[in-house]
Amino acid sequence: MRALLSLLVAAACLIAPVGFAAASTVGPATPALRTTYAQIEGTGSTWSELIVQQWIADVDANGMKVVYTGGGSSKGRKDFAQGSTDFAISEIPYQGTDEQGNADTSNGRQFAYLPIVAGGTAFTYQLKIGGQQVKNLRLSGETIAKIFTNQITNWNDPAIAADNNGRAFPSLPITPVVRSDGSGTTAQFTLWMDKSYPSIWRPFYGKSGLTSYYPRQGRAIGQAGSDQVMNTIAGFAGNGTIGYVEYSYPLNKDYPVVKVLNKAGYYVEPTQYNTAVALTKAQINQDPNSPLYLTQILDNVYTNADPRAYPISSYSYMIIPTGSTDPRMTTAKRQTLADFMYYSLCAGQTKAGPYGYSPLPLNLVQAGFDQIAKLKTADPAVDLTSRDVKSCNNPTFDGKNLSKNKLAQIAPQPAACDKTGAGPCGYDTGTNQPSTDGQQPTDGTSQAPAADGTSPPTDTAPVVDSTTGEVVQAAPVDPAAPAADTGTTTTDTTGTTATQPQAAAADFPVPTELAAARPADTKTFSWVAALLLVALVLMPGVMATKLRRRPVRRGQ
Repeated sequence: MRALLSLLVAAACLIAPVGFAAASTVGPATPALRTTYAQIEGTGSTWSELIVQQWIADVDANGMKVVYTGGGSSKGRKDFAQGSTDFAISEIPYQGTDEQGNADTSNGRQFAYLPIVAGGTAFTYQLKIGGQQVKNLRLSGETIAKIFTNQITNWNDPAIAADNNGRAFPSLPITPVVRSDGSGTTAQFTLWMDKSYPSIWRPFYGKSGLTSYYPRQGRAIGQAGSDQVMNTIAGFAGNGTIGYVEYSYPLNKDYPVVKVLNKAGYYVEPTQYNTAVALTKAQINQDPNSPLYLTQILDNVYTNADPRAYPISSYSYMIIPTGSTDPRMTTAKRQTLADFMYYSLCAGQTKAGPYGYSPLPLNLVQAGFDQIAKLKTADPAVDLTSRDVKSCNNPTFDGKNLSKNKLAQIAPQPAACDKTGAGPCGYDTGTNQPSTDGQQPTDGTSQAPAADGTSPPTDTAPVVDSTTGEVVQAAPVDPAAPAADTGTTTTDTTGTTATQPQAAAADFPVPTELAAARPADTKTFSWVAALLLVALVLMPGVMATKLRRRPVRRGQ
């Protein structure tokens, strides 16, 4: 037994340094052996939840324990104000008084807004024609606003057909799926409607402004949380539904989203590139003395004239405690919060795109570090050594030029079939996939000519009866049809001209390693397996020797 214990002690000694090496791949550059962490807890946005949970899994191996629960932005702000959490995440700042007349303040708790990730509010839907899911639906902002205010109630409405270049849809009631809880996603969506289509939104809402609690009327269904909205739409009985969620939810479920008409006259999807382009027009409150410091002004985002811009783009905030006497905070908690956000703003941003978000640009990352510094101001024992923007690995950075966003520079142009009056693009074009230039039939019996006057392409949807939804003519198949648009020419910062593919590799969901999937872990388990094998070989001999040495008692 002593031999076995010796082996286990040796195993522990070998495993410890390997485990630390694995941890250090995620955490700060300074040695973590002298860093003391304590578990931190937060609540709030489901819009941001998927990427936040990924970051939490990443830093867990470095000894940082972070617990995050969704429930909506309104819940997050309330929990923080009541002092029951260490941080909150919200898409909108404290309103002073919410739309229901209740107080919406921090209740005197000192705090700062810290930008964490950008993204697009997407419209996911289930619409079947002859049993086949539509994957290339296009809608203008006006049509979307009318759908969610009960002015358009059937999928065969002429406005929907017009958005899709005359393509007919079956007679099927539209069922909007909205949030039933206080939601930052709802606030972002309704703010966009209030700014862009006030004559549609305000009569429905009864006043001007945004709301976190969607006014449910008519056929609308309410669900708590983005995941429940997504599950309702994708469910067995979801045909005819449409709802709003952060783009990550349909992307990770491989479910279609609406291409939304932008100011330039193109129907675009909220990819990380299109969101990055749109947010180049965001205005940020830069007054450090303002209670709304670093909050977003999105009016120019909604009207961004770049053909690639997705109009309903925004970013999310973490609300962090900055008071030196905050009763929930300790040095260890502040250190955990600081290092968690260091990872999230830097290396963590590389995972934003594959998860359906868009990485923050350099100016917001720098502003985020300025906010993290307030944790050290509150408690000088917090160590921020080597945690700054110079050591930050963020995919948007173009050198150290605050006015440039690398993603926006390399964002591909939309396909010709995404322009108003053309297309729609290929029927089988899925979420986050490059558009193809195939056209759809403009009525129930025939196809429209292509935009250049040539004969219609063959990668079209089946022709259906607009009333019954039955397939009248099957979709032809052309094995020689091109798979994607050939791309667009761009010029980089060095002046070199190159052809960008219609969708870069990062446009597609790629496997993302979680905390337990690193080479160091493989080494750790290899050592454990080897030591156990040695123990299995030696143990029988050790036990036999011990039994031989045991004295034999008389009478036995």
